[in-house]
Amino acid sequence: MMKFPAPDLIARFAEIVSPRHAITDPDLMGRYLVEWRDLFRGETPLVLRPGSVDEVAAILALANESGVVVVPQGGNTGLVGSQIPPPGSGEIILSLERLNRIRSIDPQGLSLVVEAGATLEAIHAAAEEADRLFPLTLASQGSCQIGGNIATNAGGTAVLSYGNARSLVLGLEVVLADGRIWNGLRRLGKDNSGYDLKQMFIGSEGTLGVITAAALKLFHRPRGQSVAFASVASPRDALALLGRAQSIAGFGLTGFELMIGKAMEFALRHIPGSRLPVGEPAPWYVLLEISSGLSEAEAMAAMERVLGEALEAEEVVDATLAASLTQSQDFWKLRHGLSEVQKHEGGSIKHDVSVPTGDMPAFLEEAISAVTEAFPGCRPAAFGHMGDGNIHFNVSQPVGADKEAYLAQWEAMNEVVHRVVLKYDGSVAAEHGVGRLKLDLIARTKPEVDLDLMRTLKAALDPKGTLNPNRVIRRT
Repeated sequence: MMKFPAPDLIARFAEIVSPRHAITDPDLMGRYLVEWRDLFRGETPLVLRPGSVDEVAAILALANESGVVVVPQGGNTGLVGSQIPPPGSGEIILSLERLNRIRSIDPQGLSLVVEAGATLEAIHAAAEEADRLFPLTLASQGSCQIGGNIATNAGGTAVLSYGNARSLVLGLEVVLADGRIWNGLRRLGKDNSGYDLKQMFIGSEGTLGVITAAALKLFHRPRGQSVAFASVASPRDALALLGRAQSIAGFGLTGFELMIGKAMEFALRHIPGSRLPVGEPAPWYVLLEISSGLSEAEAMAAMERVLGEALEAEEVVDATLAASLTQSQDFWKLRHGLSEVQKHEGGSIKHDVSVPTGDMPAFLEEAISAVTEAFPGCRPAAFGHMGDGNIHFNVSQPVGADKEAYLAQWEAMNEVVHRVVLKYDGSVAAEHGVGRLKLDLIARTKPEVDLDLMRTLKAALDPKGTLNPNRVIRRT
């Protein structure tokens, strides 16, 4: 592979999108080259901003022919480095931000076709205008783009009821590594006419093709919602509460978020105007949301029954039912702010992991014990989507510790946590993907047959390594 494209080749790429959409000025490139957590800082000779699928196809055809590596990038909200070109690599960035149109919406057919660069927030707004719901919900929804969400199989807080991105995609439009366009934008609920090709690209992190548009599932909007904030003594009580809520609300349970007390301390300290929704601090908290297709009263009645029975069974220590939309939003603001507030507490070593839901209490007990023993003074700040077994097991530095010295223990901390994850047959990359961050980790923890199948797929669809090499699976 060519390390640095020659000036005449850069000019050929620029001509495809027009010079004003080809960025070579280092000052203007800055926002494309720094990952949100500042773990990855990159370098590139060129950022291309195509405005059509045909331009994307022309870029990839030229890259494939000339041996230039292309890094697809959405909103640059990814947390594992897939979207950042390593310094000195010569990889060029293909930003999808200009492909941001809502192509069509079918309220009766419950589908929407949108280009990859549309933000999740814009899709929510388009669905709401049609009195429909697109349920994928992330803290970064104002800046993340749907192409990136699909390429990383994003989850978020509504997975419990609606599934992750993979469950919400009806069809895709994808440009392959050699520049061919695969038009798989079919909006069918059932199609057994061969392999489900779209699934190859969902969660592939831009290594197999560039997603340029998607046909998405819509849902009827809930006619009522009830949100509650509860304190619990332990994850075991939270699991009992989850089972109770599911038995009463069924698929109407659209949110169940578990948060350790330490993480909530951080939120209350650093989110302006925030306050604890329950009377006294507790070891753990749960945020519940119940939705109803009929009415606010039905959602409220279900939530009151859940909390009443849970209090009587001593699964819940205290609980507050949101009395207004504003209060509901304040409860969710505490949960969505947990990633951001950890920055104010110094270094934080992250683990995006999953275990079977029933094993979550045992996992948390063992993992917290393991890290506090191995790294005295560290502050576990775990939180996440208990209903689907995905926990963000983040560990903040000891108070007063040197940040850089603490972060230098990243791999050692990972080893401790992931050992417990694997004990419970869990995943070391649950929601954020593999990228560059977990490339070697996946190589160590995935069975060899899995790795061989992944290599075979990469070699078949991108034999020259044009797209995002050494992400997800290492080149051999």
